[in-house]
This record gives sequence, structure tokens and C-alpha cells, in this order.
Amino acid sequence: MTHSKKVVIITGATSGIGEAVVEAFAAIGASVVLVGRDRERGKRALEAVQKLNCRAELMLGDVADSAFADHVVNSTVERFGKVSVLVNSAGIIRRGSVLETTDDDWRETFEANVSGVFYFSRAAVKAMGRTGGGSIVNIASNVGLVGCSELAAYCSSKGAVVLLTRAMALDHAKEQISINAVCPGAVDTPMLVSAHSKPVSPEEILQRNVDAIPQGRVATPKEIASLTLYLASEEAKHITGVALPIDGGLTAG
Repeated sequence: MTHSKKVVIITGATSGIGEAVVEAFAAIGASVVLVGRDRERGKRALEAVQKLNCRAELMLGDVADSAFADHVVNSTVERFGKVSVLVNSAGIIRRGSVLETTDDDWRETFEANVSGVFYFSRAAVKAMGRTGGGSIVNIASNVGLVGCSELAAYCSSKGAVVLLTRAMALDHAKEQISINAVCPGAVDTPMLVSAHSKPVSPEEILQRNVDAIPQGRVATPKEIASLTLYLASEEAKHITGVALPIDGGLTAG
């Protein structure tokens, strides 16, 4: 896959899928801008990719702040000359049915999972339109395609990301900006076992997910990063408006 001289912004870059995406792009020589909220985790992630001798920068802030999104994109263009790829990986999960979901749960989920994607994509599209195109890859979820119990806010937010992806892809295809969504199922990250209100061990949560997946295992962050890398490559330029499940066959049934 050809990625040389690409300049990549990755939100949610300091843990889980986002961190794996950073490593994948850094490994093939792209310049990377890590966006996160945790300073210590950000420093560790930045040091790790700098060991690969790639150009890298860490920017700390809230993805749900439109001014911050504009600042990240504008600063990236000033330093590196362009934005080739945006990967929207930042996100949170709040578990519960509609009755169990508070106003704050709903608002915070949509701010992080939807508004962040919108603000960063809007800023990136402006920059890409001036430099001949680019790629946006949104990390959505398979539960944004089929739904899931006790995840009312999360499912709704990821469904919104899927349709935002498709709408943007249509709006900006003529500008040579490809916009796609990766829709992971269960992935071996801290989020998988987080925020469960009912007493259950991480091992039991993992096993429940494994049992539900036709392939009999959860995905690794590296697998999600590899798909993201492909969708942002020159080989995938004719792919746009796609929401691609990567869930071991879970949504096939």
C-alpha cells in the first residue's frame, strides 16, 4: 500500500484502536498528529512513534470543541503542508437501555462520538479540498448497523456516524475525498470491559463476546488499524461511502 509522504491526523490516538492506527501509519513512514486528552498517555504514545523515526506531534484537547478541531487541522497544515488522512477514532461508551440512560450519558456520548467526527471532518474537508483530496476514515461500530441491547446511546451515536459518513462521501466525492466508516465488533481494548453496571468479571465479558462471534474470537486493535490503513491507501481511492463491518461474521446472520 502506498502511503509515503502522507500526513495523518488521528483522534483518540492515545489508547485502544486509535493507538494501533498511529503505530500502523508511523510504521509505513507517514507523518502523524496524535490527538487525545490524557497528557501522560499522549507523551508515551508520542515517544513510541518517534522511535520509528517518523515526524509526529501531540495535540491535547476535546474533540467535541469545534475550535480545537479547526486548530488541529490548521496547525497540521502549517507544519506539514497538508492533511492527507483523518482518522476519527475518539469515542466513549455509556451502557444502558433508554430508561437507564441519563441526560448526561446521552449528551456526552453524542458530543464525543458524533460531534467530534463532524467537527474534525468539516475542518479536514476544507483543508483537503485545497490540496487535491484525501481520505477520512471514521471508526464507527457494527452496533451502528444492527443495534444491540443495553447500548441505546452508543448504538444511536454510531448509527449517526455511519450516515454522516455516507452523506459526506456523496457531498465531497468530486473533490477526490474518500470517506468511509470501519465498523468493528468486539475488540480487545479496555473499552470492551468498561462501564458495566452489573457485577461481572472482565473474563466473563470477554467470553460472552467470543461465544457470540462466528469466528470464535474478538478482533485485535491491529486488525482494525490494518483495515483503516487500507481504506486510506491509494489502492482504495475508488471506495467511498462504505460502512464496513469487521466483526468475525457477527452481523452476517
